[in-house]
Amino acid sequence: MTVNSPPPPQVWPTLRARDARGLIRFLVDAFGFEEVMVSAEGDLVHHAQLRWPPGGGIMLGSARDDPADPWALQPGSFGAYAVTDDVDALYARAVAAGAEVVQDRRDTDYGGREVLVRDPEGNRWSFGSYRGEAAPS
Repeated sequence: MTVNSPPPPQVWPTLRARDARGLIRFLVDAFGFEEVMVSAEGDLVHHAQLRWPPGGGIMLGSARDDPADPWALQPGSFGAYAVTDDVDALYARAVAAGAEVVQDRRDTDYGGREVLVRDPEGNRWSFGSYRGEAAPS
């Protein structure tokens, strides 16, 4: 028997989208995110959670035309770096799905390989093999 439990506490980057359902589909098809849950009414996505298979994930929802919106993030203003072990495979998948290449694949001077792309909402995504430095002990 499998017991599902919530992930441990972590940071969840968030973004808003003009077409949240379309962006969710794109992030799944182009980048390999996995849809965990979507709370929506028609085209209005209240909350969605997408898992990044190597670890972590993002949360997103529909942009709202409401001056009282307490989380009024501008669609297309998000940027994130996500670790992947295979930058070239992710690049091929993303380009095939219509991602706009901002900077082609390159090897960095800090020992990683990365690519910069943009989703249909204009958000910038950097995918790379660099996992960051170990925390001091």
